[in-house]
Amino acid sequence: MWPQSLRYQNLIALRPDHSHPIWLFDLDNTLHDASKGIFDQIHRCMIKAIQDLLDVDTAHADRLRVDYWRRYGATLLGMVRHHQICPHEFLARAHDFDVTAYIHHEPGLDAALARLPGQKIILTNAPLQYARTVLYGVGIHRHFQKILSIESMQRALYFRPKPSLALMQQTLARLQIHPAQCLFIDDTRINLKSAAQLGIRTILFAHPETPGNRRWMGRPPYVNLSVRSIRELSQRAHELL
Repeated sequence: MWPQSLRYQNLIALRPDHSHPIWLFDLDNTLHDASKGIFDQIHRCMIKAIQDLLDVDTAHADRLRVDYWRRYGATLLGMVRHHQICPHEFLARAHDFDVTAYIHHEPGLDAALARLPGQKIILTNAPLQYARTVLYGVGIHRHFQKILSIESMQRALYFRPKPSLALMQQTLARLQIHPAQCLFIDDTRINLKSAAQLGIRTILFAHPETPGNRRWMGRPPYVNLSVRSIRELSQRAHELL
C-alpha cells in the first residue's frame, strides 16, 4: 500500500466552484515534449531496472517493457502483477536521471495556461516526483491545484491507470465534480475514450510522435476538439465552454 503522502499532491488547495470548468491535463507530450529525449531516458532506465530486478538480458527486458505497456497501459502494472516488484522501487529506478536536462516545451505555454478559465489538475500515468520536477522545470506549477499521478491510481490492490474507466470514475468522485463540468486533454486517443463515456468533454493533443496520431486521420467521434498546442487550446476553448 502506498504511503498516504505519496498518493497525490496538492500544489494549491482545490476550491469547489461549479461556475467554472475543471481541466484535467495529461503531462507527457501534452504540456511538454517528452519525445525530445525524456522518453528515451525513461526507456533506458526502465530496461536497466527490469534487467536488474528480474536478472534478464537487455533484449528480454525491452520485450517485457513494451509488452506490459501495450497490455496494461503502463509497464509498472506488469512488473507488479507478474513479478511482485515493489512499485515504488521500480518507479524510482525508471526515472533515475536528470529530467530537467531534457525538458522541451512550446513557447508561450505559461501565458496560454493563464488564459484558460477554471481550475487545472494534472492526470498522468507518470510518478509524482517526476511530474513535480517537470512542472517546476517548465515553470508552470503555479497553474495546477493538484497532481493525480500513478501512485494515486491504486484501487482494491490493483493499479488502474489511464485509460481505465474505473480511474475516470474514481477521479470524478475524488474531486467531487460532475462530468459536464470537466474537460480532459490528452495526446493518446484511447485515454480520451473512457472519459467521453462518462460525459467528460475531451480534447486531443495531436502530438505527431504519440503512437497512432500519424496513422489516424480526422477526429474520432468521442473527441470534442483536436489541437496541436496549448496556445491553440487557449484560443479555441470557447468552442467547448
